[in-house]
Amino acid sequence: MNRRLLNISILVFLIIFSTIPATQVLAKENVKAKNVIFLIPDGFSTSYATNYRLYKGKETVMDSMLVGMHKTYSADSPVTDSAAAATAMATGFKTNNGMISVSPDGKKLRTILEAAEEAGKGTGLVATSTITYATPAAFGAHVLSRKDESEIAVQYLNNEIDVLLGGGEKYFLTLLENWRKKGYEIVTNKKELSNVKMPQKLLGLFAKEGMVPELDRHFTSEPSLEEMTKAALRVLNQNKKGFFLMVEGSQIDWAGHDNDAAWAMKDIEAFEKAVAVAVDFAKKDKNTLIVIAGDHDNGGMSVGAYDKYDAKLDVLRNVKSSGRFMEMQLDKKRSNAKEIMKKYAGIDLTKEEVNKIEQADKPVKAINRIVSERALVGWTTSQHTGVDIPVYAFGPGAQFFRGLHDNTELPKMMAKVMDIKFP
Repeated sequence: MNRRLLNISILVFLIIFSTIPATQVLAKENVKAKNVIFLIPDGFSTSYATNYRLYKGKETVMDSMLVGMHKTYSADSPVTDSAAAATAMATGFKTNNGMISVSPDGKKLRTILEAAEEAGKGTGLVATSTITYATPAAFGAHVLSRKDESEIAVQYLNNEIDVLLGGGEKYFLTLLENWRKKGYEIVTNKKELSNVKMPQKLLGLFAKEGMVPELDRHFTSEPSLEEMTKAALRVLNQNKKGFFLMVEGSQIDWAGHDNDAAWAMKDIEAFEKAVAVAVDFAKKDKNTLIVIAGDHDNGGMSVGAYDKYDAKLDVLRNVKSSGRFMEMQLDKKRSNAKEIMKKYAGIDLTKEEVNKIEQADKPVKAINRIVSERALVGWTTSQHTGVDIPVYAFGPGAQFFRGLHDNTELPKMMAKVMDIKFP
């Protein structure tokens, strides 16, 4: 009888313990990390993860770090946009779609980057979109509309974020002298970035607007996400109190909006290289927590499609340029569609496929559809969906990210591990 009561007591304890939020469990654990690197593959979900593994042909760097999932809904919709999702992951609070680190009624919400800065830590934002775009903006600015990128740039300057690397030069042109006066080294291309020594503050603006897709990077002088991440870590690691760095693979999301499967896979590959840089740093440092979580799904991508029990992601390895780039190479009558698709996608078009491109309202959609059909990658939409998103973690405190969380829990757990004050 006593043994039975003991077993029941243990079972009750386990049930209760399993319902305690991770932040409460974490409060009782003495696990600390000086640095946090938060990597966000924008628009990424489990279907992207699976297709990328098939595309790569082996396990990814992230696979061994998978610990859980998170819920992405915003304050006003089951399907979030990047602004509301990033706000939740930066502040620990839900807001409406389109709003940047303010509550639905317009009040400023303190971000984890700001909390790290107040604790004396270094801070940095890296992205392949404009650096003032929704996801990075949510960590370093507060505006009612994500479209107000000029104001976001001004707020970055006032907040003196130590490292900013990405696109969006057009929003900084009138402010560059002010950035220099505050001690920032300013770089504008891959070569200048590689020559950076050890400045205390670094501003890299590599494109007038968003940077190019990874598939098209070789046509430009823009650095890769991997190279920007390395540079950011070199600068931020000078701070003896540690740092908080957010790195976004922005264009996985943009590929999802275009239903461009090859662009998506190539930008995930670029993101994985940035993850590898972060993991290598963390293994050597032994005092760095890495968290990886997409903000939402985009496109409703499938693994296998078109009534076939198969997936042919190897098709995408032959694609050398984004659908947008291929569209730009078409002549006025699109009579060279067959040559362009052969040159840049490795695909011999059928007559029916040639007709689809020639007659399409938007040729890029026809191009991307043909590539996806060949790879057996399906799409349900050109917008976001509301599915749960995988969470990966490595380093001190990684265990606290296990299970299903709300996206608002992520910054709270990171703050606990960094031992900084955060609401």
